[in-house]
Amino acid sequence: MADGKPSTSDPAVLDVAALERALRRRVDGEVRFDAGSRGAYATDGSNYRQVPIGVVVPRTVEAGAEAVAVCARFGAPVLSRGGGTSLGGQCTNTAVVIDWTKYCNRLVSVDAERRTCVVEPGIVLDELNRQLAEHALQFGPKPSTHSHCSLGGMIGNNSCGASAQAYGKTVDNVRRLEVLTYDGARFWVGATPDAEFERILAAGGRRAEVYRGLRGIVDRYLGDIRRGFPNIPRRVSGYNLDSLLPEKGFNVAQALVGSEGTLVTVLRAELELVPVPSFDAILVLGYPDICAAADDVPHLLEHCQPTQLEALDGRMAQLMREEHAFLDSLDGFPEGDSWLLLQFTGDSQESVDEAGRDLLRALGRSEDDKTVAFSDDPQREQRMLKAREAGLGVTARPPDDRETWEGWEDSAVPPSRLGDYLRSLKELFTEFDYDHPSLYGHFGQGCVHTRIPFGLKSAEGVARFREFLLRAADLVVSYGGSLSGEHGDGQARGELLTRMFGDRLVAAFGEMKALFDPDNRMNPGKVVAPYRVDENLRLGPRWRPDSHATHFGYPDDQGSFTRAVMRCVGIGNCRTHTGGVMCPSYRATGEEEHSTRGRARLLFEMLGGHADSAVTDGWRSKEVRDALDLCLACKGCKSDCPTGVDMATYKAEFLSHHYAGRLRPAAHYSMGWLPLWARLSRVSPRLVNAALHAPGFARLGKGLAGVAVQRQAPVFAQESFIQWWRSRDVPDPDPADPRAVLLWPDTFSTYFHPGVAKAAVRVLEDAGFRVAVPARSVCCGLTWISTGQLATAERVLRRTLDVLRPWIEAGTPLVGLEPSCTAVFRADAPELMPENQDVQRLAAQFRTFSELLLNDTPDNWRVPSLARSATVQTHCHQHAVSGFDADRELMRRAAIDADVLDAGCCGLAGNFGFERGHHELSMAVGEQGVLPAVRQSPPSALIVADGFSCRTQIEQGGTGRHAMHLAEVLALGLQENAPADHPEKLADRPTHSLRDARLLTAGALAAASGCVAAVVALCKRRRR
Repeated sequence: MADGKPSTSDPAVLDVAALERALRRRVDGEVRFDAGSRGAYATDGSNYRQVPIGVVVPRTVEAGAEAVAVCARFGAPVLSRGGGTSLGGQCTNTAVVIDWTKYCNRLVSVDAERRTCVVEPGIVLDELNRQLAEHALQFGPKPSTHSHCSLGGMIGNNSCGASAQAYGKTVDNVRRLEVLTYDGARFWVGATPDAEFERILAAGGRRAEVYRGLRGIVDRYLGDIRRGFPNIPRRVSGYNLDSLLPEKGFNVAQALVGSEGTLVTVLRAELELVPVPSFDAILVLGYPDICAAADDVPHLLEHCQPTQLEALDGRMAQLMREEHAFLDSLDGFPEGDSWLLLQFTGDSQESVDEAGRDLLRALGRSEDDKTVAFSDDPQREQRMLKAREAGLGVTARPPDDRETWEGWEDSAVPPSRLGDYLRSLKELFTEFDYDHPSLYGHFGQGCVHTRIPFGLKSAEGVARFREFLLRAADLVVSYGGSLSGEHGDGQARGELLTRMFGDRLVAAFGEMKALFDPDNRMNPGKVVAPYRVDENLRLGPRWRPDSHATHFGYPDDQGSFTRAVMRCVGIGNCRTHTGGVMCPSYRATGEEEHSTRGRARLLFEMLGGHADSAVTDGWRSKEVRDALDLCLACKGCKSDCPTGVDMATYKAEFLSHHYAGRLRPAAHYSMGWLPLWARLSRVSPRLVNAALHAPGFARLGKGLAGVAVQRQAPVFAQESFIQWWRSRDVPDPDPADPRAVLLWPDTFSTYFHPGVAKAAVRVLEDAGFRVAVPARSVCCGLTWISTGQLATAERVLRRTLDVLRPWIEAGTPLVGLEPSCTAVFRADAPELMPENQDVQRLAAQFRTFSELLLNDTPDNWRVPSLARSATVQTHCHQHAVSGFDADRELMRRAAIDADVLDAGCCGLAGNFGFERGHHELSMAVGEQGVLPAVRQSPPSALIVADGFSCRTQIEQGGTGRHAMHLAEVLALGLQENAPADHPEKLADRPTHSLRDARLLTAGALAAASGCVAAVVALCKRRRR
């Protein structure tokens, strides 16, 4: 069959190959039916998993509509997907997934006067609000996933967030929708006055059929709709039949909001906008427990109308402290074991401050009370609100080794009954032995979030999970509440809807579904005629993942690679586009497969355990290899992922198994063994540089080495740091000397940029330290780890430990200059050799340059003052592992006005940006933030970057700027502050720019050219 009609509409016998061919021929987009793409989209943020038939990424809205038309001709189910963070299983299905987020993400138009805008479904909320900022407008609802959730997804789920306290749910902010039915009808819907309704009927066609059918459903079930929908702020469950009531204006757009892609495909949306508040303040109230906090909510609402009224309990605070997360947020909280956070906004600071103080007076409390914290400092407010916003990530992987899951994570009740509901819910937890789940949420609207330690890996655990959900559904209904107050039904709550709405209203939902989608091809099995809550589980009693012997020890995951991979629960923070580091490859490509979450999904599929696993060849999987190939191993996810996924480590582990006993890519031998080649360069660095930069020969060499031809090879220094150090002939201090410090001679600061290490020596000696350098060659094994040559890396580390043993035993501080090497000793080495006590000691003794100078210097030493402005790029491993607070403080003391970029990864990332096939992505990542920021820096500003990769990318990225290590900056300060006749004043300023290094090798290049010419002439004479 070509483009013709399918012989059957049953997905089980769908002609998938013909469907794929037709989609490729007809759709302007990326059509993917490969195992890798299907595996990356096999689940969302829920407990459920269904491998899709294929994935379509349309380039335009029209192309997306064409994809639906092709699927309809074949009878293929369709699932529209946004950010894929749904917790109810709405975004996983055996269907053709249409991902709108990569291309269909435009703000189409803005009408600032009417406060409306039109958007495409793939636009992310934060990006929409960024573009609306010039109009001082925003879209009101703001879920905690605002940095990566799409408006199409928000419309599908009827999303809310904390700001719904002031602005309502998504349904309250949608004016019109352009929708497409599965059978091809396309039209705009909204509120429908009687005259408009009659015009639609008179026009006839499919649209008239839909409107007539909807009116019939309302007429037949009018009493049920008026009685059966709980009148509470947070009712998200079920279809919005109440929006079709006459008093609601027969609003078809609002009736379709929250239908989770089961009725129509949303192509465009016209949204209501609200002004951006000019001023705000936050009031935090402490309580002895979360139930007491909930009891106070109705009383608070009697006296104020806050923009947000959020809650978190002592259990969440405990988890934050145990995980060392968001501690700066908790520092602003008052005394108590649970807290309510109220935000006030307005047109003046005086009005919002007075609103908070008025409430305190009404409560008989004051700002001086120990259980009260009041702030109108925006930065402090954001820190405190982040504690609440971080709930899902903090509770997803508690450090007590329990696994917590969604399933009953967003029930809602009338705020007036919230305290009693929480007590009953706690009793239910106790009955089922689900000990101590955290309770938090949008308490001003009665919405409760929690994650529960369901046992989803055994038949007994799954049976209890099902029984709990049935009991919990009856409980929330008994309080006049809703199964879902924010996340929707999907599969998690679809089966439970009869317990909330009764048989007649659920039958009405079925009629609405049949009206729009009579063949049940739009996201089937969700909301209407749903799968059971215990079907399609991502785990379940039949899940049998393969066991894997690994190189890394995974000490935080009970030594299990499987548990490590399962850290990803689908939150989707790796799909953000600004701030932090994670995930540079997703930011550059917009590809789910190249997000941290997408890679984790593929690794999960690789583990096996399901009969329909998308990835079937384990460690040898080409699909997993291709997904990991564009992972920069920046480790940004290790710190930025709320659950601590460390994809760089997983990548190294995978590569070690994938290439075991096989020939590796050439780059693994060239750059993976860089420390060895660097040491060999000492034989004749001039000739090595000449060869690396000679036209023709360099291109050939790059081809053989697997290096991108667009890259310039770094230049080896004429004199390495070790050679310079030995020429000083200064005896090493005794390791036990309290002033002794061992300077780590990393490959980059030793052989390429020795000026960095020399500058560090100058500064450390000025600070009173007695500097030592290892007498024998040492290496942290970084390049072997990053290329997955883990057995070699371990041998290198063991040899290094032998050399360092006297210093380790003496407890001597070791100081690192290269952030990636520091990260090896702080993180990678302890995980690679978790039982080796010397590795653990070394990790504790290893300092960054800034940490040592701040914490271990004599009190009388003063940081050399430079009084300069600087643009500072934080190395990804600094951000993720060692932290940057010490560097900030050191620069402050040096009177450096530092603009520390929050622009993400530089894009070079060690060997990644040098490898063949990575140059384009590497530069795309750099151009997203770092490189433009450097170009825009004032000529007088210093460019500071401690990472060799960052400095190289800045110099090779067309910025025209030379980047310095902080050690060089401080050495420059010493030089500028020294007396005129001081030797320091006369010392050469450290330099390692690519331009200057090339000048150093010009003579060698000329000599090499002369040699080549002589050889050619000799050959010609011999031929004659």
